[in-house]
Amino acid sequence: MPKDKPSRMKTNPGRFFEDYTVGEVIPHAVPRTISGGERAIYHALYPARHALYSSDEFARVCGLPASPVDDLAAFHIVFGKSVPDVSLNAVANLGYAEARWLRPVYAGDTLRASSEVIGLKQNSSGKTGVVYVKTTGFNQHGLPVMEFKRWVMVRKKDPGTPAPEAVVPETAPHVAPGDLVIPAGLDFTQYDFGLAGEPHRLSDYEVGETIDHVDGVTLEEAEHMMATRLWQNTSKTHFDATPREDRKRLIYGGHVISMARALSFNGLANAQMIAAINAGAHANPCFAGDTVRAWSEVLDMAETPAPGVGAIRLRLVATKGGAPFTLKGEDGKYLPDVLLDLDYWAFMPM
Repeated sequence: MPKDKPSRMKTNPGRFFEDYTVGEVIPHAVPRTISGGERAIYHALYPARHALYSSDEFARVCGLPASPVDDLAAFHIVFGKSVPDVSLNAVANLGYAEARWLRPVYAGDTLRASSEVIGLKQNSSGKTGVVYVKTTGFNQHGLPVMEFKRWVMVRKKDPGTPAPEAVVPETAPHVAPGDLVIPAGLDFTQYDFGLAGEPHRLSDYEVGETIDHVDGVTLEEAEHMMATRLWQNTSKTHFDATPREDRKRLIYGGHVISMARALSFNGLANAQMIAAINAGAHANPCFAGDTVRAWSEVLDMAETPAPGVGAIRLRLVATKGGAPFTLKGEDGKYLPDVLLDLDYWAFMPM
């Protein structure tokens, strides 16, 4: 190669905080066609046993054409599409709001995604900033399958770059029951509680009730990295241990969400489909070797227009060995053992 020939960068270093502009819409590569393989690997990675996502025949009795891909598997795939453009240089994903599942995803569907930058706020250190985005996932017909807002702490490339005007978007405290999207045809009037695994219907729960899901799973390095690769999540913090002083790979927060949701089957087996995430926070980092346990609190309940279908609003808390039903200290901060605080709606038989 001649010495005077200029080099051209072919690789993607990822966006830094100063590379974002409020209002820009970022289309994400790469579309992904879903197969039954995603379900099989999802159920191998997590103890996921909700009947609607396990059996075509159970799903058909409930009015669906077949068993959909697990709601969180679809979420991870759409989330993963956004990572190279939003959180490749992230320090941590901080939270979620106003997430809604808009239609089920089935084997054979092809998913793609785009994100709109809805806020920016530089941190006081001047080394990082928070990027707020609204991400939408679409199927092969161009129909939206889900949408969610999230905010992520991203490194600055040059700490000397002037801070942008701070724009922090307002988010609703929760998704209103009337805004939950019920899958076409969903009908729980012929629901088989025996096959589902527990007899408890919506009327068996009370607002304020707490449920210890009893079981725990110790996280393995290989499994969380396999999961993150499965979702095509390329965030460096989950693979490259060298930037961290402790030389540990940070476990993808979605891995903790799926593990806690799967553990919640014991006590909430009939909370079949996640309809919305109202709010979510990754309270403390999670690493291989941590043992995840979970507990839930019933926050609200609502009827829906679908036959036999109700909605239950739940707080799902994942811990790494902490006592159940404890969340924050006297200072109002999350206790060190709390990993996840997730507020969500799920569809359940009345």
